[in-house]
Amino acid sequence: MIRPAAGARFAPGDAVQVRDMEKEGHIRTPDYAKGKPGWIAKVLGAFPNPECLAYGGDGLPERPLYKVGFRQADLWDGYDGSPEDALFIDIYEHWLHPRECGGEEKRP
Repeated sequence: MIRPAAGARFAPGDAVQVRDMEKEGHIRTPDYAKGKPGWIAKVLGAFPNPECLAYGGDGLPERPLYKVGFRQADLWDGYDGSPEDALFIDIYEHWLHPRECGGEEKRP
């Protein structure tokens, strides 16, 4: 059951950056996205934290989950595809922080 993400910190269109941190164990944030700039495409709801569930915990409190968009050129060095090419990744709020807008910004 998808529950609304009450108290979600971000809204669609917000500029964010993925935290560049090391964490042992099961995480749902891909290494290639760490430290990269993106934007909130959609708030998906609130869900139990899978980093806790993986080790038998209850996953509480639930965490807001977002669909985050990234320009492919920001993810891959030397990317030679269209500047409009984007990749979307579902990322939990605790892996994101606000980003100051600067340079080219992709928003829906």
